[in-house]
Amino acid sequence: MAQILSRYILRETLGTWLGVTTVLLVILLTNQVATVLARAGEQGFPRDVVLELVWFGAISNLFVLLPVGLLLGIMLALGRLYHDSEMTAVLACGVDRWRIHAPVTLLALVVAALVAWLTLLTAPAAAARVEELRASALRAGEFAPIAPGKFRSFGGGSAVFYAQSAAADGTLEGIFVKRVRADRYEIAVAKRARHQVSADGSLHTLTLLDGERYEGTPGSREFRIVHFASNVIPVRVPPMASKVGELDAMPTAKLWSTDDPELRAEFHWRLAAPIMVFVLAVLAVPLSRLRPRQGRYARIWLAIVVYFVYFSLASAAKVWLAKGVVPAALGLWWVHLLVALLTLGVIALPDLRARLRHRDTSALASPVVGAAT
Repeated sequence: MAQILSRYILRETLGTWLGVTTVLLVILLTNQVATVLARAGEQGFPRDVVLELVWFGAISNLFVLLPVGLLLGIMLALGRLYHDSEMTAVLACGVDRWRIHAPVTLLALVVAALVAWLTLLTAPAAAARVEELRASALRAGEFAPIAPGKFRSFGGGSAVFYAQSAAADGTLEGIFVKRVRADRYEIAVAKRARHQVSADGSLHTLTLLDGERYEGTPGSREFRIVHFASNVIPVRVPPMASKVGELDAMPTAKLWSTDDPELRAEFHWRLAAPIMVFVLAVLAVPLSRLRPRQGRYARIWLAIVVYFVYFSLASAAKVWLAKGVVPAALGLWWVHLLVALLTLGVIALPDLRARLRHRDTSALASPVVGAAT
């Protein structure tokens, strides 16, 4: 009977966890798509890069969803068993409460191993890939030919170029150019222009033909107007700084082998995710207990509060560790120990109540027995 019960609880918990995690993943992907599309439209990312950015960005943030998804999945699954009186019948048959923890603990170990693989290996590689894709997309956008009918910025926004149309030979027509040099502005309009890019893509040369240039400082009356037949405007693209060395993209082995407080804090933060999965899964079992006639979702708010407090406390501990407020040897372990002690207290609470109730009953029965004697 114990094996049948364990398989039943495991099946119910696994199915609910997958459903909850799928919903959270859809929300994450929707937010990721909106963010990437907004950035792609603003910075001119190529279309083929957008899907990769969405995919790798979701992988790098997936470890945040799995702990809360498992917590809510266990709460909903066991909450249904309590609500439908199935758990009451199981406990009335003399099944030990620890039998309920066994399948949940097994599922928690599997999910914790998955989260450890994500946080320690996959997520840093995905974050590094995202930074590489962004850098290459930005560089590709800087080096791409000018499209008529669209404003185009160069050199980090120091120059803005607009062409109304393009002739069959590639000559641009109806030109507008704005350049900023220190506190001086240069506005040029021309009938035609040619755009050339150097072999390495670091230099754009805009040759304006038959136009006028206005130079001056905003707020000042000193402006100069120059008529020209040809005006060459070189714009150098600043080099893209690689962000592969950011904390999120650094390999875990490099974080482990350093004494830098910030890097050590990132290492403990990556270890925190699988530990949180296991602790929250064990805590979800006693939290899911429902009183008679209590709704199935009556304690979901409590699970959300517990996760929020746990996650916020771990985030604050990471900052304290990075700033040297907390000793490096202590790390984030004190946060996990605190929540683990809370979990043990919540698990032992029903047995403690039963013992106190039994003691009170015995104390009340003793005088009656003595009087009868």
